[in-house]
Amino acid sequence: MKKEEKKYYDIAAYVWPAMFNEPRYAELGIFKDGNGEWEAIYNSKPKYEGHRQPRVPLWGYLDQSDPKTQEKNIETAIEYGVNVFIFDWYWYENRPFLEDVLNKGFLKAENREKIKFYLIWANHDANSYWDPKNPDKSQIYWQGEVSREEFDGFADRLISEYLKQPNYYTIDGKPVFAIYEISTFIDGMGGQEQARDALESFRAKCIAAGLPGVHFQAIVWGDIPATLIGTPGDDTPTQDNTLNYLGFESLTNYQWVHFVRPNEDYQTYGEKAVAKYGEFDKDFSSPYFPHVSIDWDPSPRFEVATPEHLTGVTPEKFEGFLRVAKEYVDAHPNQPPLITINSWNEWSEGSYLEPDAEFGYGYLKAIKKVFK
Repeated sequence: MKKEEKKYYDIAAYVWPAMFNEPRYAELGIFKDGNGEWEAIYNSKPKYEGHRQPRVPLWGYLDQSDPKTQEKNIETAIEYGVNVFIFDWYWYENRPFLEDVLNKGFLKAENREKIKFYLIWANHDANSYWDPKNPDKSQIYWQGEVSREEFDGFADRLISEYLKQPNYYTIDGKPVFAIYEISTFIDGMGGQEQARDALESFRAKCIAAGLPGVHFQAIVWGDIPATLIGTPGDDTPTQDNTLNYLGFESLTNYQWVHFVRPNEDYQTYGEKAVAKYGEFDKDFSSPYFPHVSIDWDPSPRFEVATPEHLTGVTPEKFEGFLRVAKEYVDAHPNQPPLITINSWNEWSEGSYLEPDAEFGYGYLKAIKKVFK
């Protein structure tokens, strides 16, 4: 009997690098305990009887910028089948934000070579959504837009400090760099032609640095313009045309909440979300990498209001959606077997793989059961 060949999958979990004493929190006037956004988690209160708050981490409130914490994360991730971390990366007012988890923690971990990583430029505005004590969530502290000069400056920094790391995740040999808000990027550059030129310049910088280029990945939700105003030859307004014009080579999602309202049972919500796989596959010519979200409940960021959130979330239901994502990957053998997960540790939004006091290692076990 011929032995069945084992299939390999890249299971990539987003990392929210906010659980440490970020010096720039003082500029925002938030998280004064010195534990970063853990403060919002352990101060969270249930909004009604039966509400699953606060969420309690089984490992305690670990400093994510500590190399020992990252070593624990890496060992656990690999054991259960997560082999890629996607770090949220921020740049505001020509300075980095929330980088210590990556620089002082992950890149200093003794076992970091065991896992791949790449970056998603989370280029949204920094606003009062992060401040649990502020009921007005519309206040903007820092703009997500950057100028061309800023972009060129941090592109050099990205290449030298991250993209050339030996365990940086690549597709076709090219380091992957994801961009969260395409419209915000375009606006900062001054238009679509200027945005394309900036990405081409980034690509040229990578080649000059000895890399084969860079693989730009788009995060798909309503933020991609559907028209290419002023672009020669464009007569069909579609988001696909925009991504192709700019030079993006693949797409995925960050959170299901971006295209499905989170005000129902997780099973119904997830079925609506995975039904989008076929739409993305049809609407875009670039490869789509399926995404699975674990949960959605941003209540720790709201002191009084009860935001929309999911109910009935279990590891078993999560496992079912992982199997749908796996089927999609298996049906697309000509593209990399990448699946993105929200997330490793988005405790403030209720979506995390890290073990908690309620389900233990349940979500991690689901990944191991399906993929490993």
